[in-house]
Amino acid sequence: MPISTARRLALSLAGASLLLAALPAAAQTWPDKSLKIMVGASPGGGTDILARMLADKMAPQLRQSVVVENRPGASNTIAADLTAHAAPDGTTLLLATNTGQAIAPHLLKLKFDPLKDLQPIGLVAVMPNVLVVAADSPYKSVKELTAAMVAKPGQLKYASSGIGSTQHIAGEAFNLATSTKAIHVPYKGSSQAHIDIISGEVTMMFDSTSSAMGQIRAGKFRPLAVMSEKRAAELPDVPTMAEAGVKGADVQTWYALYVTAGTPKPAVDTLVAELQRVLKLPDVQARIKGLGGEVGNIGVDQFAEMNRQEFERFRKLVKDANIKMEGM
Repeated sequence: MPISTARRLALSLAGASLLLAALPAAAQTWPDKSLKIMVGASPGGGTDILARMLADKMAPQLRQSVVVENRPGASNTIAADLTAHAAPDGTTLLLATNTGQAIAPHLLKLKFDPLKDLQPIGLVAVMPNVLVVAADSPYKSVKELTAAMVAKPGQLKYASSGIGSTQHIAGEAFNLATSTKAIHVPYKGSSQAHIDIISGEVTMMFDSTSSAMGQIRAGKFRPLAVMSEKRAAELPDVPTMAEAGVKGADVQTWYALYVTAGTPKPAVDTLVAELQRVLKLPDVQARIKGLGGEVGNIGVDQFAEMNRQEFERFRKLVKDANIKMEGM
């Protein structure tokens, strides 16, 4: 190789090295360690199911392990708090629901602001809540159940995954819409509540389809109505609440991915793109549909606005239903 050519090559390589050195480390190596997805609910519930699906799909593309860490309690806000206060390096994610992001802030004194301290990555799925009773329950319709609630005020019980959860809100919305009163029994997760529904200890649950579908398919739950404007694709024979004669009791559970606020933009952009890639996978779409839901198909900015609107919507519902965090 001629000396002049060798010299030009050496200078070119030196210049490239200086340019790479000037780039932020995150842009070169992120992610340079394993990631974790925080979940504010117990293993086995809808949030946990979706989080583990995302972890499995994201790990190969990010070339790092992605683990799910369950931190249930306080209306899903323990996991959110840990994410909000984590190092803003893009390796601590949160799979949250509207329980923690739009309902709990109006019931609890939190040490973080869900709208400021958590950066949205995108909407994952939307699932209607569904009114279920045990398969051997004497109640075979919303009409029969409502009649029993009128005849025995304050005696029937409904379960939820915790005070301030969407199941709790859905139950109180049902009480308001039917002018009845069922007693709320909070659990630390849907899977624990299911045991008492099946045993008959608790009469009913306004569960998300993502956690209830397994029990419905197994023949252990009888679905009476979905709490959405239209019937769920996976439950075509189950009426909506409006079709069952109850109006004003529409409640859905949405699931979304967040990262600690302040995370560098290159990492955020990578996560946004990766989530969108995963949500387009046919098996992921089939899995979400199989849980009775719809895939989140809006952009991250649209979702951020949706989150703000839901925050205000549930502020009003909590006030109207006079929901308190008593017993916490």
